[in-house]
Amino acid sequence: MHPLSEWGRMTVRVGPYSLKNNLVLAPMAGVTDRPFRQLCKTLGAGLAVSEMVSANAQLWRSKKTRRRLDHQGETEPRAVQIAGADPSMMADAARHNVENGAQLIDINMGCPAKKVCNLMAGSALLRDEALVGRILDSVVGAVNVPVTLKIRTGWDKTQRNAVRIARIAQEAGVQALAIHGRTRACGFGGEAECDTAAAVKASVAIPVIANGDIRTPERARWVLDCTRVDGVMIGRAAQGNPWIFREVDHFLRTGTILPSPSTEEVRATLVDHMEQLYAFYGEYTGVRVARRHLSWYSKGRPGGAVFRQAVNHAQSSDEQRRLIWEFFDGSEEAAKQMVA
Repeated sequence: MHPLSEWGRMTVRVGPYSLKNNLVLAPMAGVTDRPFRQLCKTLGAGLAVSEMVSANAQLWRSKKTRRRLDHQGETEPRAVQIAGADPSMMADAARHNVENGAQLIDINMGCPAKKVCNLMAGSALLRDEALVGRILDSVVGAVNVPVTLKIRTGWDKTQRNAVRIARIAQEAGVQALAIHGRTRACGFGGEAECDTAAAVKASVAIPVIANGDIRTPERARWVLDCTRVDGVMIGRAAQGNPWIFREVDHFLRTGTILPSPSTEEVRATLVDHMEQLYAFYGEYTGVRVARRHLSWYSKGRPGGAVFRQAVNHAQSSDEQRRLIWEFFDGSEEAAKQMVA
């Protein structure tokens, strides 16, 4: 077993950037916008990667993509994930994002979504190792910032090739690798495997980050011990619980579990998060983006189902603010009154 104090002292270095710890927020479409990235960094994430940006230049002028390129006020280093299957287009996308403030470029070869894989992007690329090499060579050669890579263990259980992909990445000049412990065929089902991540770590000298099913501080420690990787990447477990980074960081440093945030802290954090969303997206879109976060924050709380029903019908930020303050006074009765 790795000494707790040693895990707690570990950081990850990517190019010129020495992260404050070895905890990374995973890129998630529709989730890891600038307000959420900054919140997770404030609460302990050493790095937070943006939502996926398409390599298709025709989409760069869209409002959605322009928001994904907005890093104003974000704590460094600013990491942007790009996705595509054409080496020259990926190189152009990398240059475009660096020109717009990206300090790290992350390449998506891990997304299992059909709409991405049908374009031969995301995890579909794992089936063509020669193309993987051409894309990585093209992107690394196009920019003067560190390039990182996100993969899965392979296309399916008969085609686990993560070790070969990792070696291709290292040879191309990729400076860190994140691996989700499932194949593309697994989606998010079953339990994330650790043996492939361990094999990847043993095969390369660049930092390796393990991803998948890291929902608690204890699980984070267990994954680090089992795989010997350099850090962990947390995705779905941070939805509605950005404090998980603070809790994991504390546990790795001290071996003790922090108490859960108080209702007052949850409410204060949530209110600030919602205000950041309203400011970032504007009233109409901000209200709609806020709904999913409010649903996540309220899960497991008394009256949460009633709150979610009410907040999902709210049409204005003022109405959402009222519902938040009523619900997070800790009273189940207050939550029930929301739809009365």
